[in-house]
Amino acid sequence: MAQSTPGANRLWADLIVEELVRNGVSCFYIAPGSRSTPLVAALANNQRAETVIHYDERGAAFGALGYARATGRPAAWITTSGTAVANGLPAVVEAATDAVPIILLTADRPPELRQTGANQTIVQPNIFGEYVRWSFDLPAPDPEIDPAMVLTTVDQAVYRAHRAPKGPVHLNLMFREPFLPDAGTETSGNIHSTLTSWKVDGKPYTRYAATRPAVDRSEIEDLWDELRRSERGLILAGRLESQEQGEAVLQLANAIEWPLLPDVGSRIRLGKTLDSEQRACHYDILLADEDFAASHEPEAVLHIGGGTVSKRLQRFLAKSRSKPYIVVRENPFRLDPNHQATHSVETGITGFCRELAGIAESRSVKSDPSWTTGWREASERVGLRLAKLFAGMEKPNEPLVASLISRLIPKGHGLCLANSMPVRDMDTFATADGASVPVAANRGASGIDGTVATAAGFARGSGGPVTLLIGDLALLHDLNSLAMFRDIPAVIVALNNDGGGIFSFLPVSRHQIFFEPYFGTPHGLDFEHAAAMFGFCYEQPKTTSEFIEAYRGACSRSVPTLIEVRTDREENRALHERLLEQTSSALED
Repeated sequence: MAQSTPGANRLWADLIVEELVRNGVSCFYIAPGSRSTPLVAALANNQRAETVIHYDERGAAFGALGYARATGRPAAWITTSGTAVANGLPAVVEAATDAVPIILLTADRPPELRQTGANQTIVQPNIFGEYVRWSFDLPAPDPEIDPAMVLTTVDQAVYRAHRAPKGPVHLNLMFREPFLPDAGTETSGNIHSTLTSWKVDGKPYTRYAATRPAVDRSEIEDLWDELRRSERGLILAGRLESQEQGEAVLQLANAIEWPLLPDVGSRIRLGKTLDSEQRACHYDILLADEDFAASHEPEAVLHIGGGTVSKRLQRFLAKSRSKPYIVVRENPFRLDPNHQATHSVETGITGFCRELAGIAESRSVKSDPSWTTGWREASERVGLRLAKLFAGMEKPNEPLVASLISRLIPKGHGLCLANSMPVRDMDTFATADGASVPVAANRGASGIDGTVATAAGFARGSGGPVTLLIGDLALLHDLNSLAMFRDIPAVIVALNNDGGGIFSFLPVSRHQIFFEPYFGTPHGLDFEHAAAMFGFCYEQPKTTSEFIEAYRGACSRSVPTLIEVRTDREENRALHERLLEQTSSALED
C-alpha cells in the first residue's frame, strides 16, 4: 500500500484539477503548504489552470471571492491543513451571506492521525459549519477506489456552488505521505483505463442541468394586481449580480413609472448613459430631510435584489410600513430586517422584471406623475447643490473624494468599496454623471476583512483595471494583500483619518473618557513606505486639483498606484452634517 500511495495521490489530484477546469473553474488561489503538494503538482501540470499564489490564506480566500464577484463563476481556494483552513472562515462567511460561489479545497491529514496529537492536525470536516452549501470529506487516495468517485464528487461540488442559493462548497482532501512519486515516474498505470471515454470527450463526467426557478405568469398577474392599486410606490434596487439585471430593473421602473432608488451595488446607481427618468440617485440625502421624508412615505414598495447600504432608507421604510411590500431575489434567504415584507418572491430577476414590465406596459398604470417627478427633481436639485458645494472645496475630503472618483473613473474600470465610510460615502455622494462601472463591496457580512484581496480578485476576474476606495484601518487589516496587485493595473485611494472614522458618527463618540483609545484607535501611520515595499507608485495630494491630477494619472498607468488622502475624523463628521444641512436648503428652495 505504501508504494501505491504517491501514485494514487497524484492521480486523484490530477482528476480533481482537470474536472474543475472542465466545469469552468479555471482560477486557483493557492497559499503555500506541504500537505497540499499533490494539488499543486496537478496545477503545475494543467496548462488550462490559472494560478494565483499568495502567502496568506485569508487573503487568498478573499481573492477567490473577488474573482467570483467579477465573473459569476467560482474560483478555487487551496490550502494546507491546520489553522490555514480556519483562516478561510471570514471569506466563507461573506460568500455564504452574499451568495458568492467558491470551491474550498483543503488538504488534510489522513484519519489515523486525527485526534492523536499529530502536528498541524485539527478537525477539518464541517469546520465551516452552516456557511457552506455542501461539504464532503474525501477518503485518502486509494487505488482500490474507483476514480470515477472523485470526478462525480467534484461535479456535485461545482453544481452545488452554482445552484441557487449560490455559495461556497468545501471538499476536504486527505493525503498520506509520501505525497508524490519520484520525478519522471509514470503514475497512471491501468487506473486510467476506467475513464477512457472521459479522457477523450473533454467534458465533465457528470453534467448537471438545472432550471432557474420561475414565477408562474398567473402569480405575476396577482402581484401586479397588488401593485397597481397604489399610486405612490417605490422601486428599490439592491445589490445585483449583472448589468443585465440592472437593465431589466430600469425597464420595469420605466414601465411602472415609480421612482427608482438604486443602491450603489445595483449596477444602475452610477452612469449618465443609463436610460431611465425614474432614478432618484440621491435618495439617502433626501431622506435626511425630515419634511421630505414625512411627505414622501410610499403606499407600496417593490424591492429587487440584495440588501441596501443606506441606514436612513431602512429607517424610512420601517416607519412607513407600506403594504404591499414585495421582495424579489434569487435565493430563499429572508431579506426583511424590518419584518414588513408581505410577499417574498424567489426567482430569476431578469425574467421577472421583464415579465412584470410587459404586463404593466399593456395595462393602464394608475401612478401619480407628480409623485415620481417630485422624487426625481428633488434628487436632481440635491445633485446640483452638491456639485456646487464640492466645486468650492480646495482640499480633498472624504465625501468629495467619493464624488470625484464616481465622476472621473474611466469606462472599463471596476470600482471596489471598503466597508464603513467608503461604501456609505459613495452611496450618498456619488454623482450619476460619470461612467457606468461595475461595483463590488463585501456587504454580505460587511466585515473589514480581506478588502484589498477582494479588489485584487475582482480585477483579475474582470480582466481590467480597478479602483479601490478604502479607509486606513481596512488597509492596515489587509496590507499584505497589496502583493496580489503586482501584475494588475489598479488605483488604491486610501482615506487616512488616523483611526476608525465611522465611530465618530455613533453615540459612543460622546463618551470622550474612553472613546479615542478604544474606538478612535489612532495609529499614527502613513502608507508611503508600504507602497514602496509592494512596488506601488505613491501620491499624497494636498489640494483637490492635485488629487484630480493624481487620480487621472494613476488610471492611465499600467502599474498600481496608491493615493493617500489625509483627513481629520472630527472635521469629517462635521462636514457630513454640514453637507446634509446645506442640501436640505436646496429642497426648501
